[in-house]
Amino acid sequence: MNDILLTPVAMKQFKQKPVRAKSVDREGQEQAALLSEIELRYPQVFELIYHVPNGGHRHKLVALKLKQQGVKAGVPDLVLPMARGGYFGLYIEFKATIDPAAVSASQAACIRRLNDQGYLAVVCRGHFDAMEQIRAYLRLAPTVVAA
Repeated sequence: MNDILLTPVAMKQFKQKPVRAKSVDREGQEQAALLSEIELRYPQVFELIYHVPNGGHRHKLVALKLKQQGVKAGVPDLVLPMARGGYFGLYIEFKATIDPAAVSASQAACIRRLNDQGYLAVVCRGHFDAMEQIRAYLRLAPTVVAA
């Protein structure tokens, strides 16, 4: 009978990887809540307002293609193309209420350029701030275009 020699095998000590909390997209959640409220309270606004999806992390090739197609850094998150109060439309740079990101240099520059062109471009901190800005904007008289 063959005796099988068992030799001890050096085993690596098991190290548990640190558990990272899943990142929470608070800004996205608050913006979605804002759009839900707009849909319920102002259906005519909901039909026109839209989100500019130019943020977030993307694969380098996708980012390059989007840049070639006209995506620009700093463009505000929400656009309401309703002319009111002498403005051509409303742009909202949306920031979360909790742990809001700072307004970047490209965002501040874009907001300034939009305001210079006759749009009302603002930074809002959270759902309630944005809703108040939209309500105030809607209270302005419609802008009449002389054609």
